[in-house]
Amino acid sequence: MKATDILKEEHQVILRMLDCLAAIVKEADQTKKLDTESLRKSLEFFRGFADACHHGKEEAQLFPVLGINNASCSPGTQHILLAEHEEGREYVREIGENLEKYEKGDAAVIPRISMLATRFIEHLANHIHKEDGCLFPMADSRLSAAEQENLLKAFEKVEREEFGAGTHEKYLAIANDLCRKWKVEPVASAHSCCGH
Repeated sequence: MKATDILKEEHQVILRMLDCLAAIVKEADQTKKLDTESLRKSLEFFRGFADACHHGKEEAQLFPVLGINNASCSPGTQHILLAEHEEGREYVREIGENLEKYEKGDAAVIPRISMLATRFIEHLANHIHKEDGCLFPMADSRLSAAEQENLLKAFEKVEREEFGAGTHEKYLAIANDLCRKWKVEPVASAHSCCGH
């Protein structure tokens, strides 16, 4: 397995969670009531799995290696992808702020949450499409087998030392629980690089 295969599998989990988020806000739009537990768990997933773990591996391990190899789809690709990571963080932060307002009794924030979530879903799906369609194939064509192996080891170290045993599985459990609840196809699998 290549390091990019791990990242692609993680993308599949993230896309399922975007489908769950879409279902959560669709129900909120229709009923004028927000399933706060589902939204809170979604935000926990996007902060912990999609951003800290997944984007963290891209930013700390993959992008620096690709920079050395000058493997970009076009000039500025990595800069654009990093900016998109920041934009995604901002959406999640704003959704979280508005969730807190809703939990304090402000039901008028539902349309704002829905709008932010819809933009976030589109943003992250487009971002994933760029990486799967351009960045990862470019990485696969430029990185040697040894570089891929070194990346896998670096990913394993991040998961083991920064997140700890069982963290990957915890987020997959959140994803699968929400997929079942919101009638989204469950996550088939996503390998932890640590083999936990």
